[in-house]
Amino acid sequence: MRSRSSALRFCEREGLLVGPVARTSGGRRRYSATDVDRLRIRVGPRESGMPLADLERFAELVRRGPGNEAERLTLLLDGHRRRVDAHIQALEECRSLIAWKAGVHAEHLDRGRAGGLRDPTARGAEGSERARAGLRRD
Repeated sequence: MRSRSSALRFCEREGLLVGPVARTSGGRRRYSATDVDRLRIRVGPRESGMPLADLERFAELVRRGPGNEAERLTLLLDGHRRRVDAHIQALEECRSLIAWKAGVHAEHLDRGRAGGLRDPTARGAEGSERARAGLRRD
């Protein structure tokens, strides 16, 4: 995650904060606790892959005030949650494959030999290992 100050400046520059940021007499930004709270609301979805356009739309809906909460819910929670859930599922499948592959290696190492593991100098070794696991070669 970006540092708080750089993330706040990014959100300010992209129009993701609801209102303008206060400044000191010297022109330095003065972020309030509310600005930091809003940052968390914007950065979490962004870091989980929410498109910037959706974040901008959400910020615009918040600026408009009450009356559009259902649209905010549909945009932020429903749509993005489905995308995050799909990503998590894909990552879990990758983790399962990695765990299986690590298990294969550990089993061979426990036996004190690497026979049966992929040998880049032998033809067909990878294909037979993948076939035993029921995996396709893509």
